[in-house]
Amino acid sequence: MIRLLLFLLLLAPFTLLADEMLYRLINQRLALMEQVAAYKWINQQPIAVPEREAFVISKAVEDGLQYGITTDSSGAFFRAQIEAAKDIQQCWFDRWTTGQAPETAEDLAGIIRPKLILLGSEITSRLAKKTVDGELLNKLFRQELSVGCLSEGAQRKVFDALKSVTTYPDRHTQVIESGRLRVGTTGDYAPFSYSGDDLSFTGVDIDLARNLAESLDVELVLVKTSWPTLMNDLAAGLFDIAMSGVSIIPARQQHAYFSAPYHVGGKSPITSCSRVHEFSSLEAIDQPGVRAIVNPGGTNERFIDANLTRTKKILHQDNRTIFDEIIKGNADLMITDSIEVRLQTKLHPELCASMPGETLTYQEKGYMMPKDTALRLEVNQWLEALSSQNILERTFEQHLN
Repeated sequence: MIRLLLFLLLLAPFTLLADEMLYRLINQRLALMEQVAAYKWINQQPIAVPEREAFVISKAVEDGLQYGITTDSSGAFFRAQIEAAKDIQQCWFDRWTTGQAPETAEDLAGIIRPKLILLGSEITSRLAKKTVDGELLNKLFRQELSVGCLSEGAQRKVFDALKSVTTYPDRHTQVIESGRLRVGTTGDYAPFSYSGDDLSFTGVDIDLARNLAESLDVELVLVKTSWPTLMNDLAAGLFDIAMSGVSIIPARQQHAYFSAPYHVGGKSPITSCSRVHEFSSLEAIDQPGVRAIVNPGGTNERFIDANLTRTKKILHQDNRTIFDEIIKGNADLMITDSIEVRLQTKLHPELCASMPGETLTYQEKGYMMPKDTALRLEVNQWLEALSSQNILERTFEQHLN
């Protein structure tokens, strides 16, 4: 018991410091309302802008999911901030009506709003870690909020909303109760996930993501990620599940759960049809002067680094255009998943598999998610149902043919 008390006493200053920083950020954001009011006063704009308010709250709610903050509580907190902000602006309007009004103001869209957005993001990132309990923290909150024109009532409402901010107990609960399934996808790996310049996504995993969201009765939110940042984005809470032809490998399994495999394949080389005879084995590929092109950060690069010691590695950032480099003669070949080789040889008649019917590895693909047992169970049950109804097979055939 004594050790516990000592631990709590040592922890208290750090808790107070974290909450104090949160309060200061809220204070800084509300302090900008005088500048907002000045801009609106000079440009004869209304204080209340319902469309903008709705957008800000919606964005805050979405951002809060990254930290597991419940949608209702984050929405209520930012709504309280907006009401306090409007009260402050109205107070300044009243003062300027009878006193000296501002003649100049910083641009709202170009200068003030970016500051508000940055502060809002920082506040959201700290909300899940706040304590906000007891008279001591209430007193500290009042000390930090020193904004002119902020009424006692508005201050109290902000603090009460802050106290009421809660987090979801686990990711599965978050998906169901928030009504949102955030799917991380790269958009550069057909037939699983592909995105053009318009940022719309297509592919096997995009269709299956829609199916999963429908089965959970939630909204699908597609989140752009990349192979180099995939694991960090998952750890940061940017999405709930990765659906992008993700290979199941031990390095990823250390930090995440995978669903049951939904596709089995392996690495296979692809080159110009006229040069197939040159690269019919791994030994033939691993020779000085051979140029193997690869997208960075994924299992393709891992394979090259582990197995090709003499081949020249060419990194190409955009996996959507990587096969054009082989056609142009800027690279000799690429080693990628056999399913991608199958698709790309159909899309590009100039390209052929140099080891048709063979794979250099055995590889399973699955859906990657945080270490949440309930979420993995839900996804596996859904996958089993898809397989029994032949939906998986039909979806793959649709995108490959």
